[in-house]
Amino acid sequence: MKKIGLLALTATMLLLLLAACGKNNNDNGQASSPSASPSASPSASETPASEAPKKDVTIKIFQFKVEIDEQLKALAKEYEKETGVKVEIETHGGGEDYGALLRAALAAGEEPEIFNNGGFSSLVPYMDRATDLSGESWAKDVIEVAKAPTTVEGKLYGMPMNVEGYGLIYNKDLFAKAGIDKLPTNLTELEAAAKKLKDAGITPFMLTNEWWSLGIHLVNVGIANQADPAQFANDLKAGKATFKGNAIMEEWVKLVQLMFEYGQKNAVTTDYNSQVTGFASGQAAMMQQGNWVQGMIDGVTPNMNIGTIPLPINDGSTGYVYTGVPNNWIVNSKSAHPEEAKKFLEWLVTSETGKRYIATEFKFIPAFTSIPADASAIGPIATELNKLQADNPDRVKGWHWDRFPDGTTQAFGAAMQEFQGGRIDKDQLLEKLDKSVADIMAKQK
Repeated sequence: MKKIGLLALTATMLLLLLAACGKNNNDNGQASSPSASPSASPSASETPASEAPKKDVTIKIFQFKVEIDEQLKALAKEYEKETGVKVEIETHGGGEDYGALLRAALAAGEEPEIFNNGGFSSLVPYMDRATDLSGESWAKDVIEVAKAPTTVEGKLYGMPMNVEGYGLIYNKDLFAKAGIDKLPTNLTELEAAAKKLKDAGITPFMLTNEWWSLGIHLVNVGIANQADPAQFANDLKAGKATFKGNAIMEEWVKLVQLMFEYGQKNAVTTDYNSQVTGFASGQAAMMQQGNWVQGMIDGVTPNMNIGTIPLPINDGSTGYVYTGVPNNWIVNSKSAHPEEAKKFLEWLVTSETGKRYIATEFKFIPAFTSIPADASAIGPIATELNKLQADNPDRVKGWHWDRFPDGTTQAFGAAMQEFQGGRIDKDQLLEKLDKSVADIMAKQK
């Protein structure tokens, strides 16, 4: 039975990955904007993977994912014990502007051996540093569609970190307390549930004012619901389409207004940690986040009775969850030890220690066929995302924010913060989203 369960979980993971990237309309599933640099560092085939890591070497990792900071540092110590190579972890996420901090570090001459990048358009500024990883031993084990964000001209320039998904995480006990026995499937039903919760003295939504949650995940809901999200993003960048006047975006604003109306009073001063800990301690019934918060929730309320609701934006269709590859490990060819960095990444996804950390300690849904998911570790959020994909694959949409150049989503987030604070109305919000794209694209010329 354990073997059957493992096979079922692995099959579900494959389906989840296919849905996450199935909407990619770039030719051959490759990043459309970057171009491969002939001066990129040698591929792994020129340096045998079996060559032992050098001692008395330190490799630096500049990474985004705050949820795994502690576990990643523990992993680094394990690697040093096994190889003698030190690994320094520098984490910038949550409320920090990771992209700006990475650019500042590089401008100051600080070149980490490994850094995170989302791929697609966000990879463009770093192609002069990205190392071709196509020849690495683990490349054959990456789920094919998970290669898309960092594949350029047939070459792989990043290792996918994992697979994630988000929707509305909800507290099943609070829903039961409010007498809600049927999960909302459209916007009218979501509003009715919010009213019922409020009438029962329960705050419906635990919100955050973080620019990335608002400007990346929430704005993506409107983009992903377009008939052709990739084409819509390209048209926005080319000035052939606008957020304002777009029927889907006009409906999306209604979802945003509903969440803001039924959120906690101090939403505009609530950071990411406060949002998650507030929800985990029962201060609200719903929270827009993904399976990456499972470890944080477990740290506050172990075995919390939670699930995931697909996000609806209108009454004409059911809600959706949004899945994709959140980040990629990029080996910096301009760093002091790129070859040692490649050895570390190989160890991460091929050694028993590394695979255990990915599946169990990080609580990841792995992006590799060679690493089975740990059902007991990923928790109820990821489990329900997987079940939803298995039972209703048509209710899964992808991630599209990395189709925009660096700086765009930060500008989206700033506009969303203004809207959340009541400083602009919905028309002005859509106008500012349009201006964000136009301004960034003008700088690209």
